[in-house]
Amino acid sequence: MSNKALRFLLFSLLPIITLSCVDPLLAGTPMDKKVPSPPAQASPSKKVYLITVDAAITPVVAEYINKSIDLASKANAEAVIIQLDTPGGLVDSMREIVKKMMSADVPVVVYVGPSGARAASAGVFITLAANIAAMAPTTHIGAAHPVTMEGKMDKTMESKIVNDLAAMARSIAEKRRKNAKWAEEAVRKSVSITETEALKAKVIDFISPDIPTLLKDINGRTVDLVTGKKTLKTEGAEVEEIKMGFRFKFLNTISNPNIAYILMILGFYGLYFEFANPGAIFPGVAGAICLILAFYALHTLPINYAGLMLILLGVGLFIAEAFITSHGVLGVGGAIAMAIGSVMLIESTSPYLRISWSVIAPVVALSAILFIITVGLAVRVHREKVNTGREGMIGLTGEAKTDILADGQVFLRGEYWNAWSEEPIHKGVRVTVEAVEGLKLKVRKMA
Repeated sequence: MSNKALRFLLFSLLPIITLSCVDPLLAGTPMDKKVPSPPAQASPSKKVYLITVDAAITPVVAEYINKSIDLASKANAEAVIIQLDTPGGLVDSMREIVKKMMSADVPVVVYVGPSGARAASAGVFITLAANIAAMAPTTHIGAAHPVTMEGKMDKTMESKIVNDLAAMARSIAEKRRKNAKWAEEAVRKSVSITETEALKAKVIDFISPDIPTLLKDINGRTVDLVTGKKTLKTEGAEVEEIKMGFRFKFLNTISNPNIAYILMILGFYGLYFEFANPGAIFPGVAGAICLILAFYALHTLPINYAGLMLILLGVGLFIAEAFITSHGVLGVGGAIAMAIGSVMLIESTSPYLRISWSVIAPVVALSAILFIITVGLAVRVHREKVNTGREGMIGLTGEAKTDILADGQVFLRGEYWNAWSEEPIHKGVRVTVEAVEGLKLKVRKMA
């Protein structure tokens, strides 16, 4: 073979030899030879959900907490942390939250924080029901007297409810291996303790200055769930906050007693002005919306219906003041009835569930002024003499342009009118219109 042919053969085989070195399979390597496997992907980081409750415990807050626990459960989260700062709340709402926490298949951690926060009244039960309870420095817990929907009660009923709540607190504490004796005293004696006292009394498990520290503290802790025991792996976990959406924020805002009260008054205003001016439409629509929102909010609060009736009586007296000359007696009575009704409307010993005087005073004053002035103006306009049409002609004065008896003419309002009279009237005499009969006026001599 010539040198040229040999070189051509070598250059032709060079790519095959190169590929054979790179990939043994192309060189006829047996298929059972081991091929290096790709590196294993790192396991995804653990996720912890965080929700923040900084308000009274109401049905809206209960729904927010319960749905957040459901979301964490569906996402198979390592835990859900409730950062709590509450003055207390309603018994029914607290029971819903506790029931959800006790039956959750995801660990629930309650963290009373940040510094300066408190878990009072209903917050005590929620903290005790947690799988793990922690508090930030300079916080406190206690005074577990949640507000009932009935407001004030007689001694017998109060004793029954206190005994029921004390038994509930003791049962929760025993289930979560907390201090059952202190839990009962928090209900019966309204005791309250700081975070260091709570840790010493075994009411909580940790004192943590912040959420990252809390995640390290609870890491490796084993908790009891309805599905069995679970050991938490939270150190370095990703924290995802479940924020209260627009719907929850809106409903929680209107559930504020002051907002609910203002919405109710605005609703009364709107309906009154719609009835007083049929066809205006806007006052009626706005008033109906405000009343419906107010009724939703009041449904979540301990309402005294005697207070509501007094408010309605006050509005009625304001309207009556415009029609009846009472020298201010009805107006003053309406203001007093409305003020007392506003104070009585939400019957609760808890200040965060009562209507503020800084809201009641201006609302009552403005209501009195608004109703008395507007209704008074409407009545005066209604009583004013009609200036148009046939009725507007009666009482007008003019001048006889001819002698008048069975027939004649008068001049008034810049026009000549046919007229007649029951008595003779000479030309040039001032006359007054008594009646209008078709296009003819009945007149008489002006006194």
